[in-house]
Amino acid sequence: MSRIEARPDEDTAAPGAPAEPLLTALRTGLPADAVLTDPDVTASYAHDMASFCPAGAPAAVVLPRTVEEVQHVMRTATALRVPVVPQGARTGLSGGANATDGCVVLSLTRMDRILEISPVDRIAVVEPGVVNAALSRAVGEHGLYYPPDPSSWETCTIGGNIGTASGGLCCVKYGVTAEYVLGLDVVLADGRLMSTGRRTAKGVAGYDLTRLFVGSEGSLGIVVRAVLALRPKPPAQLVLAAEFGSAAAACDAVCRIMAGGHVPSLLELMDRTTVKAVNDFAHMGLPEATEALLLAAFDTADPAADLAAVGALCEASGATQVVPAEDAAESELLLQARRLSLTALEAVKGTTMIDDVCVPRSRLGDMLAGVERIGAKYGLTIGLCAHAGDGNTHPTVCFDALDPDESRRARESFDEIMALGLELGGTITGEHGVGVLKREWLARELGPVGLEMQRAVKQAFDPLGILNPGKLF
Repeated sequence: MSRIEARPDEDTAAPGAPAEPLLTALRTGLPADAVLTDPDVTASYAHDMASFCPAGAPAAVVLPRTVEEVQHVMRTATALRVPVVPQGARTGLSGGANATDGCVVLSLTRMDRILEISPVDRIAVVEPGVVNAALSRAVGEHGLYYPPDPSSWETCTIGGNIGTASGGLCCVKYGVTAEYVLGLDVVLADGRLMSTGRRTAKGVAGYDLTRLFVGSEGSLGIVVRAVLALRPKPPAQLVLAAEFGSAAAACDAVCRIMAGGHVPSLLELMDRTTVKAVNDFAHMGLPEATEALLLAAFDTADPAADLAAVGALCEASGATQVVPAEDAAESELLLQARRLSLTALEAVKGTTMIDDVCVPRSRLGDMLAGVERIGAKYGLTIGLCAHAGDGNTHPTVCFDALDPDESRRARESFDEIMALGLELGGTITGEHGVGVLKREWLARELGPVGLEMQRAVKQAFDPLGILNPGKLF
């Protein structure tokens, strides 16, 4: 993804210790190949995939393989007052993994072991560097299913998913990452190791610190092990595609489907801009004459019957055509078009800003109409795809990064989209996290009292402020 670089500011660039004492201290407890200092190499770890987010120059990149090595890094950082920025695969879209000047980037990608899969307890125990898709395939061999499936599931890591509380296409039925994290091992800022949660099916002992760490973006501790809940592997899903003459009609269909008690395994929407972009990018033959394309899927025992019921609701909302897939291969082709949406939109102008505003399902139509108005106001192409079943929209602003005026308009339109989301009773981020990109907007959403209490939590876990400084607050 193309990016817009921004200069570090005082809030996001905390100074580190002098380089030599830091490097000497790190190397005393780490293998030689675990500490990277070549500026050309460390620069490649400086940022994630977000635009307009400041990134500094790390003093070192550390790639641990063991919990003890992570503890050594944090003890060293505490002793020398050096900021530490945890990272996974850097597929994030909010600057949450961006380096600060003089920091230690702690890349957890080498901690990539699946430690246990238990079909009886229906859990997996994994290290943070395990790739989402690798876990899904491994548990699938046991007839099990790990539902969270972010768009970057082939490359993103479980640790990163936990850090941002990632979602995906299946959230409408199965929920987000937070629903599947039962317990964690976390290295705290001072190097102590803490275990939270459980591996049992239920448990209510004390405060739910596990949930506190999910979505904390590495600002409270370093996740080094996770106990994840699994489900029985469902039947292969069948997909239905419904074309609509307006986005409003498609959103009405979403409301009818959810109000009718249906539980699709996914319910996704692509607007006309996104459909055209996917066709231009991959020549998939999607119906460009449509104003909105709705994809619904069921992984039930009788998916054809469920699709027929949902198809009738789509027709009642004004669908111009309803086409159910005949088999799994046809279903996968339709889903591939949805998965290509963000990549295809990036190709429109070369650079994108991807929002993830989530609104109540009942306000989804208002959100789409508002985004269209904002695109017209700023003279920009803004494509929108959405996890429509849970109201999580991805307005994607397409712009030319070499055009300063267009870049300015892109940023202003992005902010206006977030303001619209809050106005509709939504949230500024459904699954990408706050990072640097939405820091100002987090304060607006939480309000002064909420912000004060969240900062108090941060202070309790990280009194020196060395864990991922400048993110969230």
